[in-house]
Amino acid sequence: MNRSLTLAAVMLPVLFASGYACATRDTSVVTPPPTPRTSDVTSQAPTAPETVPSADRGSIPVGQEMDVRLSNSLSSETAAVEQRFEATTVVDLMQDGRVLVPAGSIVQGVVSGVDKAGRVDRDGSLTLSFDRISVRGREHDMRASATQVFESKGIRAEAGTAGIGAGVGGIVGGIIGGVKGAIIGAAIGAGGAIAATDGKDIELPAGSIVRIRMDTPVRVVG
Repeated sequence: MNRSLTLAAVMLPVLFASGYACATRDTSVVTPPPTPRTSDVTSQAPTAPETVPSADRGSIPVGQEMDVRLSNSLSSETAAVEQRFEATTVVDLMQDGRVLVPAGSIVQGVVSGVDKAGRVDRDGSLTLSFDRISVRGREHDMRASATQVFESKGIRAEAGTAGIGAGVGGIVGGIIGGVKGAIIGAAIGAGGAIAATDGKDIELPAGSIVRIRMDTPVRVVG
């Protein structure tokens, strides 16, 4: 019996201490903020050269993504179908350690669809098609569509590099501090349609960065 009393005396402080620790532990649950509606890809734009698979040398393959910076402002409120626009590649596109498409190469496109925002439950949208790329002074037909849009923090004019390749790791035009991230309130739909999600028109100011995906291969060397 004495042995039982001694064991109880030893265990009581231990149980008390355990109960106190459980009672004082923070059991609050932190709920993460909701994720904004954007396209189903990463919200980070590259700031270093992109690499192209070397299976077909001298060609940009189907599915390859590139980031281009709009030279013109586009809005679903004012844009018209078949309106032409231009953009420039943001970073070098590399293949086998060489620059396949220099940063600053001109990419041309056309507005292939426009929906203005309506008064009742209608979001504005723009469908952009990219159909031509100029690499080292030579134009090539292409077909690509948008997969994501980023907001630039600003453009710094660099007359010495604008319009030409900036070399490995170069970024023509120098995006100040990179990009802010995916534009809030914009979603990419089927066929590359860029739609507002708040019942307003979609606004893409000059300098916005559009991530495009190649729908056909393009041979730019050879």
